Amino acid sequence: MNKSIHRWSILIASTAVLLCTGAIYAFSVFAGPLSASKGWSMSEIMLAFTINSAIGPIPMIVGGFFTDRGWAKWSITMGGLMFALGFFLSGYATSTGMLYVTYGVLSGLGQGLAYSGCLSNTIKLFPDKKGLASGIITAGMGGAAIIAAPIANLLIRQQDALHAFRILGLAYVIIVVIASFFIQSAPANYQPAGWTPPVQKGGHFANQNWLAMMKTSQFYLIFFMLFTGAFSGLMIAANASLIGQQMFKLSAMTAAFYVSLYSLSNCLGRIIWGTVSDKIGRNQTLNIIFGVIVVAFILLITLSSQVGFALGIIILGLCFGGVMGVFPPIVMENYGPKNQGVNYGIIFCGYSIAAFFGPKVAANMATANHGDFTKAFYVAIVIAIVGLALNLLYSQLKKRQVTAKSLN
Repeated sequence: MNKSIHRWSILIASTAVLLCTGAIYAFSVFAGPLSASKGWSMSEIMLAFTINSAIGPIPMIVGGFFTDRGWAKWSITMGGLMFALGFFLSGYATSTGMLYVTYGVLSGLGQGLAYSGCLSNTIKLFPDKKGLASGIITAGMGGAAIIAAPIANLLIRQQDALHAFRILGLAYVIIVVIASFFIQSAPANYQPAGWTPPVQKGGHFANQNWLAMMKTSQFYLIFFMLFTGAFSGLMIAANASLIGQQMFKLSAMTAAFYVSLYSLSNCLGRIIWGTVSDKIGRNQTLNIIFGVIVVAFILLITLSSQVGFALGIIILGLCFGGVMGVFPPIVMENYGPKNQGVNYGIIFCGYSIAAFFGPKVAANMATANHGDFTKAFYVAIVIAIVGLALNLLYSQLKKRQVTAKSLN
């Protein structure tokens, strides 16, 4: 036990880093102006977002490897600086290919390294409040666009999107460097003073590595549940501004406000649902989240007013945040804290698959239907229902495992 470590300071500093790397969720604010100024098609530009998100498994697993070996500070600092540099260099992009390298690859690799380090390191420091800690740390990612979207919109109006990339990139370098001074790696088997691990009914799956994890039945259910949960959130994150402008006839500035509102909801959802899951359990929480996602898309389809758009954006933001806050504790509770970094990095591949398909499906369907995202919303509803079914299967599997362990 190490009583001298300042875990709340580490949590705050790590969240500050993710408030930088989470600027990926404001990409829809950059996309339209880039298309207008450079003449690149929206599908070409959105590929940069897709690469950025889909490349995630590589740095997530690498960052997890470093974090599990006590090198979390290295992973977080280097990842944050790589992200900031990629963002800055995107301000000099002269072709879509260069944008794919700077924003897609460099920032994508950096974002994954930093996210993996911040998340796994923080959860290890809060074994007594896993849901809350996961919610707060991931809220940095989800809430970043609350700040980034309006600032980027202002900088774009002053000059252009490339100028906005450069200014924000420099700001992110400064923030990451300052935050790095407060970050420490979690000691092995850390327990906060006055807390002892609760005895779990039927035992638990303690400290399995990635090979052992992939041999369990629940691994595949958790993997695809994360895919189904992240699909709708990523679809909206990448296209929120365009949906507002094309379907609900909002101005670019008003649409940027809703991007921030979505990010605020995303941010709050991670903390709210993470805390709720500590109280009622992860499975019950996911049942509610998947059901509410379906309701939100029905609202977007049936209500054509700005109120309908606002309700849909807020609800989907809360649910996307909930998904991102609930799954890290699920992985730790199944496979233990020792290998959390690598294990969650592998599970996170489900998110990356959703990052590839979600925005792409929405953009292609909207293009084919003159800017109407309705058909894409129906696809998202079906996927959310599949996620609900998978969660019910997972719940039954866990009950059978607990019963079997109790009888042995």
